[in-house]
Amino acid sequence: MTKGYSTSDNSRSQGHPTRNIVGTLGEDLVAQWLRGSQVRVLHQRWRCRLGELDIVAGFPATPETAKTLAFVEVKTRSRGNWDQDGRLALSAAKCRRLNQAARLFLARFPRYAQLPCRFDLALVRSQPAPPGSPITSKLPDAIVIGQPVQVNQLQLTLQDYLVGVLD
Repeated sequence: MTKGYSTSDNSRSQGHPTRNIVGTLGEDLVAQWLRGSQVRVLHQRWRCRLGELDIVAGFPATPETAKTLAFVEVKTRSRGNWDQDGRLALSAAKCRRLNQAARLFLARFPRYAQLPCRFDLALVRSQPAPPGSPITSKLPDAIVIGQPVQVNQLQLTLQDYLVGVLD
């Protein structure tokens, strides 16, 4: 499933997408990549009183591992950011909130409580699309780490996917 995006109602006067739209696009890019990797996206933007879990994903069992539940934090950043493309954004307080939100998720959905769980971090780079680029409002079906895709006026790249960052 692909989504179309419009920045007309949620953009700055210069026509650039807001941080909220950029963050949503980054989360959708990662969810699309996960689906293409045969991972089941169970929830996106799951909200509770402690905040939000960006993506909750069910990774299939492999010969080496059991089926695993991953709570995926997505950080979408532009060039020249202060936090190494989002790597430094997971403060101790943020990690505690993610852990507590994950516990609330498991209490709300006890069918997942017996699965091994982990916290992953997806790093997305955002920059303006090059001039003259075709403008599309949908993410492509196939997302590849390191390969930029364009949606609206943005070029998004899934830079890295880090497994078990809070373990």
